[in-house]
Formats: sequence, C-alpha cells, structure tokens
Amino acid sequence: MTGSASFSLFLPQIHMTPDAIEHRVRTAEEFGFDGVALMDHLVPPGRPDGECYEGFVLASFLAARTQRLQISHLVVCSEFRPPALLAKMATTLDHVSGGRFELGVGWGSWPEEFAQFGLPDYPPAVRAARLAESLDIIERLWSGERFDHAGTHFTLREALQLPAPLNGRIPILIGGSGKRYTLPLVRRFADWWNCPSYAMDRLDELVPLAGSARVSAQHPIGLVAHSGERDAVTDEALRRYGNWGGLIVGTSDEVIAALVQEKEAGVERFFVLFTDFAQPDTIRRFATEVIPAVAQA
Repeated sequence: MTGSASFSLFLPQIHMTPDAIEHRVRTAEEFGFDGVALMDHLVPPGRPDGECYEGFVLASFLAARTQRLQISHLVVCSEFRPPALLAKMATTLDHVSGGRFELGVGWGSWPEEFAQFGLPDYPPAVRAARLAESLDIIERLWSGERFDHAGTHFTLREALQLPAPLNGRIPILIGGSGKRYTLPLVRRFADWWNCPSYAMDRLDELVPLAGSARVSAQHPIGLVAHSGERDAVTDEALRRYGNWGGLIVGTSDEVIAALVQEKEAGVERFFVLFTDFAQPDTIRRFATEVIPAVAQA
C-alpha cells in the first residue's frame, strides 16, 4: 500500500500528574505525532483503587496546550453521558481546540465500573441500540436545526444546540470488534473504525466489515533500544499489557516491519500505547525512527 499513515499517542491518564501528561503530549507534538487519545473511565480498568482523571476535562486541558494534535478518546463510554450532553461537550471541545476534536465512542465498559458507580449495565444488544440512537440524536443536534425525537431510549422536544461544530460535523470514530453489534454501527455512522488491540489478530477478517470507514489500529508497543535490554523490555511489556492483545515488542526495525504489514492490510492510522508509560525519550525515538519509515512505506 502506498500513501501515508498517521500516528496518535494513546495515553491512558493513569497514575500520572497533569504536568507529566502535558509533558508527554507536548513531546509527541514536537516530534511529529499527529494526535493524542485518552481513555474514558471513572477508575482505571482493573484497578478500582487507582488514580485517573476525567477524559473530557483532561482533553480540554490538552487542547489548550497544543497547537496541532488531533484530540480523541479510545473510547468515550456512551452510557456515561446522555446524547444531548455528549453532543454539547463534543461541540465545545471542537470549538476550543480549533476543530481538532474527534468523537471516539463505543458502547462498552467494565461491568465492575457500572456496578461501582450505580450505572445500569444493560445487555450488549441494548447498549448498542442506545448508542445507535444516541448517534442519531448527536448528528441532528450538530445540524443546528430544531427537532423533536421520540425514540425507544431517548425523548427530546424542540431540541436545538448552538453553536454548531466548526466544520459542520465532528468526525466519529467507533471502537470495537463485534460483528453483531459494533461493526453495523461502524458502517452506519463512523468515519473511522478503530480495531482494538485484542482483535488485531482478526484484522484481515474484520476490515471488510467496516464499510467505508477508514481503519485505525491500536497497539501496546515495547520499543527495544539495544539487544541487552530486550528481556527487560519484554518482561515489563508482558507484565503490564500482556493480556491486552496486539502487543509488539522489538527494535525500531522490527516495529516498522510489523506496522508496515498492517498498513498494507488497510490500516491508515496507528494509536500507540508505549509499555513504559510513554517516557519522553521513547516518544522521541519512535517519532524519529519509526514514524517516517512507516509513513513512507
């Protein structure tokens, strides 16, 4: 496949101060990343006693401290916010970022998170249907026109939201790999489909089901600087992200080879989660050694 590829730093906001997060994101922007994506959880997945920051407030903080990066989430949990609120939050972030916001959304989360905070844990079919109805509402709210909506899950009366998005519509990314519930939503609503790390081994099978949506891939990456640290980087990566799937551990040349293969399979954007919690030196090395080679392959 010829043509370029873009790269976003996937930076789950866990156990880092705002200053540490800002430093990593500004480093990514300085050295050539195209975007940054945060997570959307009330507590760290699998760590209910851990620290993390709310995703939209933090995204606004980062939008004010960057100039070029696209701002996104992998992914917003649709059950955390009703569609009218989510539409307004997205439009606000679109304006304060100068049109750099992308709405990355999905219908899933951790059952324990729903239970911990008193949120209804609907069956998957219901959550997917609620997301579909939410996206219908959100796109109509972005139109800047008044409307009524009487659906299965939501009711709006003479609904109007202004201002409209800067460019008329905010790009939508949908994450997930389910053939029954998620990929039909991708085909209907999404500009981008993000294949999550746990489904990367099914990429060839799933890409044709994404319709006209462009394809992004999500990877935990352990970047090996020299042969003497390979075992340590591998052990750390497996300990932190071994159960996520899609883990790549290797030298710059080995990572390039793996990502070029996915680019040839149709991937146009990579969300990179560094297994060392995105140390600035790792961000710089990846940006200078890996990004140009993959983008030009």
